[in-house]
Amino acid sequence: MAKIKPLADRVVIERMEALEKTAAGIVIPDSAKEKPEQGKIIATGKEIKEVKVGNVVLFSKYATNEVKIDGREFLLVKEEDILAVIE
Repeated sequence: MAKIKPLADRVVIERMEALEKTAAGIVIPDSAKEKPEQGKIIATGKEIKEVKVGNVVLFSKYATNEVKIDGREFLLVKEEDILAVIE
């Protein structure tokens, strides 16, 4: 895989898989799944202050730029568009 190095206050996030079942056990088909708004940070720019590589975060739904590298999908997000760290 190519190494991704985000600039300034941006992070690279790998989106986590959506749930395939509801709490009641109903299976959700792929066409009905929403893309999850959480993922794992895999790289950070030099100006990042509050998150680090490996954090699982929630991010704003419409504030991402999707890129595909070596067949994998990644998101480029500004640090200010990260809403929370999941611990």
